[in-house]
Amino acid sequence: MSWLVIMAFALPIFFGLLFMMKKFVAHMQEEQDMEIESFKSTLIDKDNPVGLSGQELERLKQQQAEAQAHLREVISKIPVEKKDGRFVPAFDKMKKNGESMAQNGRGGESGNASL
Repeated sequence: MSWLVIMAFALPIFFGLLFMMKKFVAHMQEEQDMEIESFKSTLIDKDNPVGLSGQELERLKQQQAEAQAHLREVISKIPVEKKDGRFVPAFDKMKKNGESMAQNGRGGESGNASL
């Protein structure tokens, strides 16, 4: 029964403090000319998880799209062959392409170097 007496005193004090806090926050908003964001706007957005501004977000999306396109281009240049039903990189073709490119690059220089 004694907890009811404690609760009867605690609840009005609690709600009184809440009321005073609300008044204080409203006063500070007016005093400092602030605007408090709603809780919903602070939740994480799946398209904007770090809370970037509109311009920054669009710039980041554009950079990522360019990087993805470049990555697709680079991956499409890698020769592949089918082994056991799977596509694997054709290392021998990559070596031949690398050697032929190196010879083409050295061919012009080696003639000048021997003189």
